[in-house]
Amino acid sequence: LIASFLRRQPLTLSNSSTTTMKFLSPLALLALAPTSSAWAPTTLKAYRSIPATVLHSYSTSTSGEANTESFRVSFSEGDSTISPWHDIPLNGSSEGTYNAVIEIPKMTKAKMEVATKEENNPIAQDVKKGKLRDYHGPIFWNYGCIPQTWEDPNAEHPELKCFGDDDPIDVVEIGSKAIAMGSVCEVKPLGVLAMIDDGELDWKVIAIATDDELAKEYNDINDVPDAVKDGIREWFRWYKTPDDKPLNGFGFDEKWLDAKMAGEVIGETHEAWKKLRSGEIDAGKLWTGKA
Repeated sequence: LIASFLRRQPLTLSNSSTTTMKFLSPLALLALAPTSSAWAPTTLKAYRSIPATVLHSYSTSTSGEANTESFRVSFSEGDSTISPWHDIPLNGSSEGTYNAVIEIPKMTKAKMEVATKEENNPIAQDVKKGKLRDYHGPIFWNYGCIPQTWEDPNAEHPELKCFGDDDPIDVVEIGSKAIAMGSVCEVKPLGVLAMIDDGELDWKVIAIATDDELAKEYNDINDVPDAVKDGIREWFRWYKTPDDKPLNGFGFDEKWLDAKMAGEVIGETHEAWKKLRSGEIDAGKLWTGKA
């Protein structure tokens, strides 16, 4: 099921040459793949500067070595270091679009994320119990977050009766190309899934990059093939089980909510972020750039 929607075509990174690779079978997704290949098929070790976007003057630079705790992708605008979480705007250039910060390119395994507790919030590889985190199989979509959003761990959802996961809202970009880590791309939300991970609400927005060839065809959740929607849900249901973690659950009878609801969820998490940034809500250990 999960692999049924994959296209057998060369994998193209937005700022690199074409790489031909062999796709895994559905069973391989749940196999314990070697962690030494966490950066396959693309290694960022050779990149020292990566353009973040062509729409804005953002740029990125790397420090440390890939596949180590020291590796960071930092963001700049002109000569100033900025936070991809707090300083990149929420909204895209046209109505109904949003900016997305890509943390994990499709078909890679390293669990990269905006470091919400570090100064200026660079992208770093997540560490669990002193070890770098890798998925046990590649993720089949581009994965990242929407800036200027926050899932408030102090606010209980009125229907789902669980609290936010203390992170920016996640976005799963389902376009036809792999997008490089650190890219800032404009996306159109198509729907949203209410994942419940260890009792916390962890929304997953499904979106398409506005410059992707499929963007003209996809405008709402019903436009997305069932194989893609089911594949995303099942990937997130199972991905922690090789570590002896339980299956993740989903609210609203496991249904994808539509684009209108996705916009409402993004709006709610943006309002929560504004309270966090203003100091109305205690930031705790989160870095917000405010004294």
